[in-house]
Amino acid sequence: MAMPLRQSIKVATYLAEQKIRRRDKFPLIVELEPLFACNLACEGCGKIQHPAGVLKQRMPVAQAVGAVLESGAPMVSIAGGEPLMHPQIDEIARQLVAKRKYVFLCTNAMLMRKKMDKFKPSPYFAFAVHIDGLRERHDESVAKEGVFDEAVEAIKEAKRRGFRVTTNSTFFNTDTPQTIVEVLNFLNDDLKVDEMMISPAYAYEKAPDQEHFLGVEQTRELFKKAFSGGNRARWRLNHSPLFLDFLEGKVDFPCTAWAIPNYSLFGWQRPCYLMSDGYVPTYRELIEETDWDKYGRGKDPRCDNCMAHCGYEPTAVLATMGSLKESLRAMRETVSGNRE
Repeated sequence: MAMPLRQSIKVATYLAEQKIRRRDKFPLIVELEPLFACNLACEGCGKIQHPAGVLKQRMPVAQAVGAVLESGAPMVSIAGGEPLMHPQIDEIARQLVAKRKYVFLCTNAMLMRKKMDKFKPSPYFAFAVHIDGLRERHDESVAKEGVFDEAVEAIKEAKRRGFRVTTNSTFFNTDTPQTIVEVLNFLNDDLKVDEMMISPAYAYEKAPDQEHFLGVEQTRELFKKAFSGGNRARWRLNHSPLFLDFLEGKVDFPCTAWAIPNYSLFGWQRPCYLMSDGYVPTYRELIEETDWDKYGRGKDPRCDNCMAHCGYEPTAVLATMGSLKESLRAMRETVSGNRE
């Protein structure tokens, strides 16, 4: 796990505080969506399917920052839509950083070089660039040529300016172990991004392409092969060791979607950003009034093929904190990653 040591310590301290306070449910990271509009039409995303009136809306700065502070989460992932289309996205990020929240601004990078002057490098801030494959594969997934090349140039420029840069890659049933190895090798060794996050594609019900999502067994076989030959240990993956074990099928976990709640223009979304069973105005209502026990594989058929990080990474993190052996294992990988 390549999470910076300072961030690892803050998250570990936060988790210890929750245990001392005997809180059963709490957020690790908030998925903040201050808009749904996007400048791309990716085949696996359904956000831009909202009506035109909704796509024109932009969340006020105070509302966005207030939601994160209300939850108490130590980290926030700002997504959308394309967050760099929000005219005040830099102010949202600035205020969250000022509150010592770790901010990951998720972007397709099409506007990144144009908007980069609005941001300042900080240990609390990172651009999280979406990369689903090498040039041909990535451009196909986002339905537009030239996006991969622009993303690569934006990553290089951000690194040159001293920004932390992470990537987020989603893999489909059209991927092979080799295509995963190729893109992660490129990001890890050639672009030298700080961290990489990976996730099997979830069958998002509003996505235009419904044919290429992975099933559980496909996911396990795919990542087991991709991780072989020492790749898993060599790549700077921003995941707990147990979550990577989960992807390979070495362990299984229940879903803890409450740990990565989603807040958007509609409010707090039940139960996660991949499924929509209604919205509530406050974080407290989300936690206390949602029947969390009815979700997860074997409980809700919509969850049967889901192995996405939003539901299972938190479970892995909590399992790690509950085991001295796994805590030491995660610590060794964190220290090793920070030495590279």
